Amino acid sequence: MRFFELSVAGALIRYRILAFIVGVGLSLLVFVGVPIQIFAHNKDLVAVVGPIHGIFYILYLISALDLVVRCRWNVIQLLPPVLAGLVPGAAFVIEHYTTKKVKNEFPEIAQHNTPANPNTPANPNTPANPNTPAKD
Repeated sequence: MRFFELSVAGALIRYRILAFIVGVGLSLLVFVGVPIQIFAHNKDLVAVVGPIHGIFYILYLISALDLVVRCRWNVIQLLPPVLAGLVPGAAFVIEHYTTKKVKNEFPEIAQHNTPANPNTPANPNTPANPNTPAKD
C-alpha cells in the first residue's frame, strides 16, 4: 500500500471512530438526557453529555474535513457529515455510506481492511483447525 492510501486509511479510521462517538452521544442526549431533563427535572445528564458531545462533534468535523481533503473530494461532500452530527442516528448511516464510497474509490483500503479468512492460518506451520496436529 502506498503512503497516500495509508493516509486515507488513517483518516477513514479516525472519521469512523468519531462518527460512532458523536452518534452515540447525540442519541444519548436526545433520547435519554432530554426526556430526563423535561420529565424528571434533572439536568445532570445533559450538563455532562452535552459539552462532551460538543467537543467530539468539533473533532468529528475536523476528521470529516481531513477525509474530504485526503480523498480530494468536493467541499460539498462535507455537508452530509455536518448534518449527521445534528440528527440522531444519522451519523451511523452517513458513516456507512462514506466508508463504502472511500473503499470503492480506494480498493487498496478495502482490501487492507478485510478481515482474514478464519480458516487460513497466519503461520503456515499452524494448522487451520486447532484439533489437527501440526505438520513437521
